[in-house]
Amino acid sequence: MAGKFHHEQLFRVAQQITKLAAARVVLCGAGAVGSNLADNLVRQGIARLRVIDHDCVEEHNISTQLYGESEIGVGKVEALRARLFRATGVEIDDVHKELTERNARQVLKESDLVIDTFDNARSRRLVQDQCRADALQCLHIGLYADYCEVVWDERYRVPRDVAGDVCDYPLARNLVLLAVAIASEAVVRFVASGSRESFSATLADLNIQTWSGG
Repeated sequence: MAGKFHHEQLFRVAQQITKLAAARVVLCGAGAVGSNLADNLVRQGIARLRVIDHDCVEEHNISTQLYGESEIGVGKVEALRARLFRATGVEIDDVHKELTERNARQVLKESDLVIDTFDNARSRRLVQDQCRADALQCLHIGLYADYCEVVWDERYRVPRDVAGDVCDYPLARNLVLLAVAIASEAVVRFVASGSRESFSATLADLNIQTWSGG
């Protein structure tokens, strides 16, 4: 009888699925990119996943994030934990707290890969500083207008915050899912073979390129 990763295993080969199951991944942020990426990764074989976010689900999250109307008011990581367990049987380590200088080392430690999907410069810089201090592998994923980027830390520059409410900006669901697909592939390739590829993409022309930023 075919298992739940049957199609993925036929494509990736069994050894890669084994590596994915053993990889310790910390995901920073459970918003548009983070929630959809978590869902994608556990369906591809990631089984040891910690997710950090202090926010609760709001109505305006429904169109771009994994959550539904029944979860409004629930902590994002709690809602995500329940959804992923029901879908795949994977029980994530949900950390419902803000990442700070005081707790960053504790929550990021002992990871094979840290993924930054935060939506503000302070949190992104904190992830970068802690990963560099502890020599942790780190992948950053960001969105702006119709542009997204998936960039390994050694080439990443933390962008300045956009003026105004960080949640009040145009965002297409298709751009989120495009970024998630690219990031998922970057994660799988890294875990499977150590490959470290950075990418950028634009939604308007559906153009994906190897990232050339400085």
